[in-house]
Amino acid sequence: MSGMTPISVLDLSPVSEGSTAGESLRNSIDLAVHAERLGYRRYWMAEHHNMAGIASAATAVALAHVAEATSTIRVGAGGVMLPNHAPLVIAEQFGTLAALHPGRIDLGVGRAPGSDQITARALRRTLAGDVDNFPQDVLELMTYFEPAQPGQMVRATPGEGLRVPVWILGSSLYGAQLAAALGLPYAFASHFAPDAMVQALDIYRTRFRPSRHLDKPHAMLGLSVIAADTDAEAVRLFTSQQQAFARLRSGRPGKLPPPVDDIDAVITPLERANLDHALSCAVVGGPETVRRGLQAFAARTGADELMATAQIFDHSARLHSFEIAAKAVALDALRVAA
Repeated sequence: MSGMTPISVLDLSPVSEGSTAGESLRNSIDLAVHAERLGYRRYWMAEHHNMAGIASAATAVALAHVAEATSTIRVGAGGVMLPNHAPLVIAEQFGTLAALHPGRIDLGVGRAPGSDQITARALRRTLAGDVDNFPQDVLELMTYFEPAQPGQMVRATPGEGLRVPVWILGSSLYGAQLAAALGLPYAFASHFAPDAMVQALDIYRTRFRPSRHLDKPHAMLGLSVIAADTDAEAVRLFTSQQQAFARLRSGRPGKLPPPVDDIDAVITPLERANLDHALSCAVVGGPETVRRGLQAFAARTGADELMATAQIFDHSARLHSFEIAAKAVALDALRVAA
């Protein structure tokens, strides 16, 4: 994939109906090995809580198994929801990963809870001021990855001196402003929150302050990529993600449902309109459709990297989808004209 817009994998470790979290996590390890073999740059997992259809709640624990099963692909969080945790704990967790797997660990952090408010309270015991402290928490976290200073009372072991790369995640303008101010790489969740994408990218790029971490802006954009041998089969596979998203938005989250032949037969017109908007950053189709879609998205956004996610019911179909997408990239589809 060299010479082209790099593409990576965001895995929510979907738990399909009739399956278990254990099976889902084992499938995630299998997908990571598959993605490494195909040439994807990164494999990230996301922190979500109290969701029957997502198995990556204990993100650092899951990533430890992924990193152990792979050898070259970068492994990281996309992301850890920092208000849920003390920065020292996350520094120790990802410092441990970096100590075991030098030069391969990424840490993306976000300020959303990754859950509902009741679950957030169960995680933290208090909600007072946590989100408002996000910039300070990021700075504290990054300090733990630096060499210790004379007289420093609290140190991360492992973690100290390992300088694990920290990314700021966002789905609004807030993260773009913070990433720009701190001179950090930025990942935008356009795969489910496309509204602010263009404005967030503009803010990040125009306000970016070079730092010792990064000398120029580096933006990665998420998008759903559902690929199959034909356009019709990909559209059918996509209905699992559409159903799951519609249920989540209506307060009925659950395991990932099997695909259906006609999505409009199982959701309302209003749900369909909301889906088409929220999931507008999606490339769904056969090999040629995916090639053109990825090329167009990369050219339109000028993304430095893309991160593909695929909520597909059948594990073998998900593996095949990422294989088709990798081949589309290998066809030089994502080269953006200078």
